[in-house]
Amino acid sequence: MAGADISSSHRPGRHVRLGVVAGLVTLAGAAVLWGRMTYGTAEHRQFDPLARFLLAVAVVLFVCHLFGAILRRWKQPPVLGEILGGLLLGPSALGLLWPSAHVWLFTPKVLEELDKAAQLGLIMFMFLLGCEFRPDAIAGRRLVAAGVLGGMGLPFLAGLGIALASGPMLSGPPHGAGTKLFFGLALAITALPVLARILVDLGLDRTPIGAMSISCAAIGDGVAWTVLTLILATSGVSGTGQIATTAAMAAALVAATFMCVRPGLAVLVRQVRSQQLLLAMLAVGAIGFAALTQLIGLHPVLGAFLFGTAVPRDSQAVQNIDKQLHGFAVAILLPLFFAGVGLSTSIGLLGTDLGHWLLFAVVLFAAMAAKFAGVSGFTRLAGLPGRQALQLGVLMNCRGITELVVASIGLQYGLVNQLGFTILVLVAVITTAVTGPLMRRSSQARVPLKSALSH
Repeated sequence: MAGADISSSHRPGRHVRLGVVAGLVTLAGAAVLWGRMTYGTAEHRQFDPLARFLLAVAVVLFVCHLFGAILRRWKQPPVLGEILGGLLLGPSALGLLWPSAHVWLFTPKVLEELDKAAQLGLIMFMFLLGCEFRPDAIAGRRLVAAGVLGGMGLPFLAGLGIALASGPMLSGPPHGAGTKLFFGLALAITALPVLARILVDLGLDRTPIGAMSISCAAIGDGVAWTVLTLILATSGVSGTGQIATTAAMAAALVAATFMCVRPGLAVLVRQVRSQQLLLAMLAVGAIGFAALTQLIGLHPVLGAFLFGTAVPRDSQAVQNIDKQLHGFAVAILLPLFFAGVGLSTSIGLLGTDLGHWLLFAVVLFAAMAAKFAGVSGFTRLAGLPGRQALQLGVLMNCRGITELVVASIGLQYGLVNQLGFTILVLVAVITTAVTGPLMRRSSQARVPLKSALSH
């Protein structure tokens, strides 16, 4: 999966060293500018807004990619380092250790501009995920169905139970059952892009267990975005405010996409000879769909993902475009989203309150145990050998960037409060970080799956 490898273009070595040097030069320049602003005359104290925004972007890219390179050397997916880099720029680290720099660099205006750029990056990223969503290429359908059902159903029920028991501690303003359903969905997530990267690092990407985990994650992603669409449409948190109207418009858009847009894109891809023109048209379509879903009351990433699922998958031109967009979106725009997550996450919210820490521990345990038990238990009952069932349960616990996207949507629409958002971010980071090491510790003996996959 070309687009699933979220950081495959990064390679440690000379390019990393050059990047570090460039970052240090940028930070040195920032220090000079800081000195001019602090100690210069009054006319120098009004720092140029565009320069401040560009400086913030440079700092974000440097920190995120630096930590991505470091985490790669520790045999972790680089995206985990980029997420940690974003967290370090937030109130949990930079805001705590150097609050004046944090306030100066990330002003409300800069945060607003970073958020818009991050939304564009998410739109392109979700479009690429939609392009790679291939439910028709799934093998071992019975086992995959069992993995999806157990891997999403049990964590969903666990998250729903926690949300009901914790009351207002995790939820935003009351939106009926939507706030509780959202938290259940958040625990049911598996991150397809990061999982694909981990499988490559472990040498499992071309094995039966790797193919099965990717299939489960792909179907799970489709189910998750569908459920999230229903939660947003029925909670009345945005858009027209009329639940029935929003739901009807969303259903009409899905129907129009597969009945009209998909055939039209097939013709377009065959007829357009210029790859540059085709790239522009697909990008316009993805952004246009994102705007449309925003207008009808859903999050823009849902529209981008939907448009991506309608793009023909057997075209070499589309595959080339996928690689072009993927490099820019992942290397430049996506770290801005990680920075936005970090700036919205404050571990200090857990504070010294024993109840908050206990709640975090319960959520983390429930997320990991329910996912592991659901996947391994259901697939074992469906005929998967025991060792592979356990390995699949470990792999499906990887939540990564998908959980961050879902959590940020919940925070934006008030379906989860700051404490709940922080807990979900920490769960995403921890479950992603332990997936690789747990798989390395598991038995390397591989039982042939041909008989199981034949069902």
